Amino acid sequence: MGPLRGTCMCGACGFTATPVSDEAGVCHCGQCNKWTGGMFVNVYCGSSIIFEPDAPVGSYKGSEWGERLFCKICGSSMVWQMQDRSHQSASIQCFEDPSQFTLTTQIFVDRKPRCYALANETENMTEAEVMAKYAPDTGTP
Repeated sequence: MGPLRGTCMCGACGFTATPVSDEAGVCHCGQCNKWTGGMFVNVYCGSSIIFEPDAPVGSYKGSEWGERLFCKICGSSMVWQMQDRSHQSASIQCFEDPSQFTLTTQIFVDRKPRCYALANETENMTEAEVMAKYAPDTGTP
């Protein structure tokens, strides 16, 4: 995929991003549920996200390694990233055509509220599986 332009709801936070593929994922972790008011539907963009100068981007460090970016004006949830920016995932809703992405993965499925289910088949990972695969080794038990 080529570079795409994304924005928050009010348009004050514009950015460019180059999704790695047209595949989208869903995160059902407790923080994403609170941050977005539901599941975080996102597309992995490597480290390609660049915000426009003077964009009023806020940051919330929700863990030792993760960070959530939002618009300080309208509050839109836009990007989850590693604090070193080596992994950035943008909300598909920030892009003009979110339907260009195909939902293929769900993570933290054991944290998903039971009140809904997604219709299509996806790869599913529990919280323990996600942490074992992606969380940095802190050397503490």
